[in-house]
Amino acid sequence: MKNLLYIVLLLVAPFIMMGASSCATEAPTTTAGSITQASADISTGIDGLTAEQRNVKKRLEADNEIGSIKHLYIMSAYSGQVLIYSTVDTKVSSSGKRLSPTSVASIDGQYIGSEHYGIPVTIGGYTRRTAEVLQDDGTYGSSTPYLYWFDTMGNYHQHYVSGGQIVHVSDEPLAVTDVVIRIGTVEE
Repeated sequence: MKNLLYIVLLLVAPFIMMGASSCATEAPTTTAGSITQASADISTGIDGLTAEQRNVKKRLEADNEIGSIKHLYIMSAYSGQVLIYSTVDTKVSSSGKRLSPTSVASIDGQYIGSEHYGIPVTIGGYTRRTAEVLQDDGTYGSSTPYLYWFDTMGNYHQHYVSGGQIVHVSDEPLAVTDVVIRIGTVEE
């Protein structure tokens, strides 16, 4: 019975939405399944930035502060023990980052895929064209995905999770206790 009600709602909802949106000045955008796309008005601070924009700006500034010291911890996802600790001069970089794009046209002005002309780049003294865009940090390529934040003391943290390791980078050392988590059955 619940499934039947659900199917009826899915079939009727688009018509209800069309009737409701006909009174609006702008029709809502819909995707597959006639689900209406939602949006929100986001307030900006006195600097004109949203909280997300401010975090990205602060991360780029913190990542590129020359001479800053960060602290790198590689922890076991299984035991919680710190496997490697190291200080980091300025920032940890991803191996996917490059100073030049990976795809360029062989002759200036040549088409690149569906791109008509691309963005000019100079490589080895020759101007080439690429469809890749130089990122905010001045590099091409992708980074390893991670979460980052600033704590209430203004300290910067990056946290990576992959496989059996948890990587954490911060600009202040962490108070790490020697915690051992035993996984398995307990024999009585």
